[in-house]
Amino acid sequence: MSKQRLVITAVLAGQSQSEVARRYGVSQGWISKLMTRWRLEGEAAFEPRSRRPQTSPTATPAAVIELVIALRQRLDNAGLDAGADTIGWHLFHTHQITLNRATIHRILTVRFHPLPPQHPLWATWRRYRDHHLAR
Repeated sequence: MSKQRLVITAVLAGQSQSEVARRYGVSQGWISKLMTRWRLEGEAAFEPRSRRPQTSPTATPAAVIELVIALRQRLDNAGLDAGADTIGWHLFHTHQITLNRATIHRILTVRFHPLPPQHPLWATWRRYRDHHLAR
């Protein structure tokens, strides 16, 4: 039986939330939230829930991402430097947008150079090979 079910059963059996919290090593606030969820949802309260936020208010807007990509392509086609610093300069001086260099670099990496998934041991092997076998 899961801890959630044990806690709800104990509270429904008449034990106080503070007693149950001490016994199972959880906070009273967690028990209150669990009981409220159980009263509203019933058995669905025991289903695993995503901890992912519903929104990302600090995420870079899609229009800015598209602008970074367009600037990269325009600078590259003109034969000019199309790195994060240059794009950041153009964003600031032409469009009055300030974007961190690392953010620009991340946008460019995701769009133009997606890395294939790699097994963690491959990186270990490459470090070993480069260090020991290149002598």
